[in-house]
Amino acid sequence: MQHDTHRDQHDQHDRHTDHADHTDHSAHTAHAAPHPGGASWSMAARATLHCLTGCAIGEILGMVIGTALGWGNMETMVLAIVLAFFFGYSLTLRSVLKAGVDFRTALKVAFAADTLSIAVMELIDNGVIALWPGAMDATLADTLFWGALAISLAVAFVVTTPVNKWVIGRGKGHAVVHQYHH
Repeated sequence: MQHDTHRDQHDQHDRHTDHADHTDHSAHTAHAAPHPGGASWSMAARATLHCLTGCAIGEILGMVIGTALGWGNMETMVLAIVLAFFFGYSLTLRSVLKAGVDFRTALKVAFAADTLSIAVMELIDNGVIALWPGAMDATLADTLFWGALAISLAVAFVVTTPVNKWVIGRGKGHAVVHQYHH
């Protein structure tokens, strides 16, 4: 009896193995939309790069202003973090507003999309700089200042990308922003 069941399954499979009449679906592989429970690494990297751009603008501007004004390390770092959040949110806000969304909704979207990503990026970025020997005391004219800043941003990108992949895969973070892109 079991043998007959396997034969029936085999016969059924043989009837369905002729796939010549199926349409080629290879054109659909270029879609970058995440499937439930996951997101592509390229989508996560693009979201992280977007976040990194805003963070880097704010971080560099804050470090340059604080260092040029002779502020202490703590004041300079706080300014850099505040500006990183400001520019990170501003870039997202700008793109959502371009889609015709009202300011209040766009602001909510920016906060929802970027807060975790910017927070992780700033934690890693500033942590690397704080732990790098001499980096906190380097001046704008020092190679150490720019080298440590560049490396800290690269490390922040590497650490934040999996976070964004996880968040986007759950329909949060930059997945929310993509609803407003045309």
